[in-house]
Amino acid sequence: MAGGSSYPYPAAPPLPPTQVAPVISPQFCVGYPVDLTIARKMMTLSECNFGVTDLNGNLMFKVKGKLLSLHDRRVLYDAADNPLITFRQKLLSAHRRWHVFRGESTDSKDLLFTVRKSSLLQITTKLDVFLASNTKENACDFKIEGSWFERSCVIYAGDSNSIIAQMKKKHTVQSVLLGKDTFGVTVYPNVDYAFIVALIVILEEINADKSNED
Repeated sequence: MAGGSSYPYPAAPPLPPTQVAPVISPQFCVGYPVDLTIARKMMTLSECNFGVTDLNGNLMFKVKGKLLSLHDRRVLYDAADNPLITFRQKLLSAHRRWHVFRGESTDSKDLLFTVRKSSLLQITTKLDVFLASNTKENACDFKIEGSWFERSCVIYAGDSNSIIAQMKKKHTVQSVLLGKDTFGVTVYPNVDYAFIVALIVILEEINADKSNED
């Protein structure tokens, strides 16, 4: 089930309420923390770039690449194979900008948000996220800060210290069996967790580009 609200989650310590409007859909906003596992090249889903499961191992989302495309495209599907959003990397973009559209569209009218590196030269990973309505981009709507070497990150609401999600690489036997790179993600209450999954996927694609450069 895409929404994930029917799956039992263990009790978690209370977290401060976060007021963030849904970006992809309100169905992915729940009043409790959501813990997800994101695996690159998930072994049980060989046709996918990423697989996303809940704590019980139930498939929540999957990301598939679009072959023979002029752009580097990815599509995020829910567990029932409904396309939620399409990612597309802008060609020849110094800041590695990604555009994200609703459904399988790549039309500008369906643009939801864009993600780009906050600066050209970075020791730690820093990405700025701009909603489609933020055309001037004077200030970001969300930001991502993390360590590429440790494969961890924190996602903030706006240019603030208000945390809405955190990600860390998993180093367990299960994570090795699941996929090439496996990450644990905690999404704070009332935050669109499909949106957070999209941001983590883009972060990892940018990290993969960096790895290939090195």
